Amino acid sequence: MPRRRAGGAPEAPPDEETRARAAEILERLEEAYPEARIELDFEGPLQLLVATILSAQSTDRRVNQVTPALFAAYPDARAFAQADLQELQEAIRSTGFFRQKARAIKACCRQLLERHGGRVPAELEDLVALPGVGRKTANVVRVGAFGLPGITVDTHCGRVSRRLGLAASKDPVKVEERLMQLYPRSRWADLSRLFVWHGRYTCTARSPACDRCVLVDLCPWADARAREDAAVARPRRGRRRRSGA
Repeated sequence: MPRRRAGGAPEAPPDEETRARAAEILERLEEAYPEARIELDFEGPLQLLVATILSAQSTDRRVNQVTPALFAAYPDARAFAQADLQELQEAIRSTGFFRQKARAIKACCRQLLERHGGRVPAELEDLVALPGVGRKTANVVRVGAFGLPGITVDTHCGRVSRRLGLAASKDPVKVEERLMQLYPRSRWADLSRLFVWHGRYTCTARSPACDRCVLVDLCPWADARAREDAAVARPRRGRRRRSGA
């Protein structure tokens, strides 16, 4: 039975044309971004987990400026769990929302100690049960630290998926489910990093570079945008005045 969207008609499974276009999209992105990778600097699962929590509402560049000193001061889960909250807040202040993030990191690391012997688990269910960890963060850790399949739907991946007509929902979980239908499990990690890079460096939120996009002929959003621009640029025909008697 097809799944129903909240308040909407049943969501039909992707057709063969959409599957073929999805495969072509991934192939082109692989050629365009051979260097695509997780841009957070880390050594081991715990560092990636903490860095990903810090990256919420911040940039990877800013997080990478903070984490060398942070990881030197707090080398393991026990150190984070026992950290003075105000000192931890000051250490991560520049990443934004530092109070919430500091509380989340401490609570997360306490639970790592209590339930997992201080180690970061690899299973999705265990990761999302940690304080401050949602599916996006969990999948980043699974892919980046453990080499496991996962689809990371951040703002970039979600935007790219919708613009390309691969997903319709703004709910990250529904976008993740849709991409799972379109791509084999062996490709989930690849599509995550490639969609994120494409959204970060080409298909940006405010000024997408459609003129240099390798997917422009496959993108219904770009096509609609071009038609709108053409309509605006088309001169209006002026009304001819009737000559007086």
